[in-house]
Amino acid sequence: MIFMKKIRVGVVGLGRLGSIHAKIYSTLEAVELAGICDVDENIAKNTAQTLKTTWFTDYKKLLDANIKAVSIVTPTMLHYEIARFFLKNKVCVLIEKPITKTLKEAGDLIKIASRNRLIIQVGHVERFNSAIQAIEKLSNKPRFIEVHRLGPFTPRVKDVGVVLDLMIHDIDIVLGLTKSKVKNIDSLGMKILTDHEDIANARIRFKNGTVCDLTASRVTSDSLRKIRIFQDDCYISIDYMAQEALIYKKINNQIVSEKIDIQKEASLQKELASFIDCVANNKRPVVSGKEAYEALKVALAILKKIHK
Repeated sequence: MIFMKKIRVGVVGLGRLGSIHAKIYSTLEAVELAGICDVDENIAKNTAQTLKTTWFTDYKKLLDANIKAVSIVTPTMLHYEIARFFLKNKVCVLIEKPITKTLKEAGDLIKIASRNRLIIQVGHVERFNSAIQAIEKLSNKPRFIEVHRLGPFTPRVKDVGVVLDLMIHDIDIVLGLTKSKVKNIDSLGMKILTDHEDIANARIRFKNGTVCDLTASRVTSDSLRKIRIFQDDCYISIDYMAQEALIYKKINNQIVSEKIDIQKEASLQKELASFIDCVANNKRPVVSGKEAYEALKVALAILKKIHK
C-alpha cells in the first residue's frame, strides 16, 4: 500500500460498531480521524475526548473537518440520505451493510459515485475473514453450499429483519463463490421477537447448477457461523468465528481431512485499511457498490418470498 499523506476520515453513527470504526481509524497510520458524529451529544463528545478528535451532532458539519472519506454506521433507513450527501460533496463512503433498503436507492448512489469518480465500499466484513480469503483459491465450481449463521437476540438492530441483518453477509459470500446468476429462490421465515423475520431459511438455485441452502437466526441461544462447500473433488468446512477451515478429500477410498493454514487477523481492521488503500490509490474495493447491489437484490427476493 502506498500513501502520500494521511487520509482525513470521519465516522457517522457511534453505536457499538460505529465506535469500533472510529477507534480503528484512530490507530491506522495512514489515517487522520478528523471528526465523528452522533445524534447523541454525550456519546459524540465522550468518544471524541477519548480519541482526541472533533465531534458533531449533525453529519453535514463533518464537511467542516475537510474529510476525504467517511464510514456510515447508522440504521439502514438512513444510509441512502447520508451517503448521497457525502457523495454529492465529493467524499468517498464506506457504508455498513446492507448498502440501502431499496435497489433504486443503491443504484442512485452507484451512479453518483461513478459520475464523481468516488469510492463506495460496503461493509460485508466476512469478505475480509482470513478463513474465507484462504479458501477462495481452493473453491472451484461448488456443487452445494450450506450456510448457518445463528446467534442470540440483541436489540441493536430494529429496522430490518435477519435477512438484511445477518443472512446478507452469506449471500454476498455465496455470490462471490458461485459467480453465477440466480435461477430461482425458495424461502421461509418467522417473526418471534420483532416486527421482522427473526429466523429465515433460503434455498437458492443458480444457473450454473450450484444449489445453496442458507439459514439465519438471531434468536438462537448459542452462536454458530459456518459455511460448508461441497465440490466434485473435495469438501471444505469453514468456521467464520474461529477463522478456521478444513478440507476433506477422498484418497485411496478414504476420506482424509487437512487443516488449512490460516493467519488469523481482525477482519474489520483489514476491511477499513483496505477502504483507505482504495481511497488513497483509487483502487476498486473488494465489495463495491455493484457487489452490494447484487447481494441486496437477492436478499430482497428472499424477503419477497417470505412475505408471500
